[in-house]
Amino acid sequence: MESQLRSLLKTFTYRIAAVIGTWILIWLITKDIKETTFLTFVVHLLLTIIYYVHERIWNKISWGYEKKQ
Repeated sequence: MESQLRSLLKTFTYRIAAVIGTWILIWLITKDIKETTFLTFVVHLLLTIIYYVHERIWNKISWGYEKKQ
């Protein structure tokens, strides 16, 4: 099982890449920097929380781990 700190770091590094991609996509659609920034922030704040909770739940499930021999 990985530590909470590792899960948190993985969450934030993934989110950075996702935020950049989302910002570019929304900007291409809206051409409005303020609207793009706001929408990107709201979407990724919610998705970051969901991802972290999802990771922590999966860390409690033992299914799929291979036993060391």
